[in-house]
Amino acid sequence: MATVEDSPSGLNWSTASPSRRLVVARAESYVRAHPDAAVPISTLCRVAGVSERGLRNAFRSVHGMSPKQYLLTERLQGVRRELTDACRRPTTVTHVAATYGFFELGRFAASYRQAFGEAPSDTLRAATRRLRAD
Repeated sequence: MATVEDSPSGLNWSTASPSRRLVVARAESYVRAHPDAAVPISTLCRVAGVSERGLRNAFRSVHGMSPKQYLLTERLQGVRRELTDACRRPTTVTHVAATYGFFELGRFAASYRQAFGEAPSDTLRAATRRLRAD
C-alpha cells in the first residue's frame, strides 16, 4: 500500500502510457490549483476528460494508488506543511484540518498518525517549540 512518504512526487512516468500520464497531469494540475479543497472524484474525471475507471487506472499506473488515496495524501501533506509552518501565524489543528476538508477529526488524526508517525498536535507543538527556541 502506498503511503504519504511514497508520495505522488515519486512518479512512475517511465512505465505509464503517455495518455495516462496526461490524464494524471490534468488531474494533478487541478488539485494543485485547489490545495485546500476536498475535490470530488467526479470533478477530477470531468477535468481529465475520462471516466472514473479511466481515472483510477491512470492513477494506479502513474502513482500506484487510487485517485482517492492521492487526494487524501495531498491533503494530509498540506496539513503537515501548515502545522510545520505554524510559527508564521498562530493556528490550531482543528482550524488547519477543517481548512483542508477534514471534518471528522478522529479519523483525520488517525490518518495523520498513520501517514507521519505522530499526532497532528505533536507536529504543531514541535513547530511552536522551534519558534520559541529561535
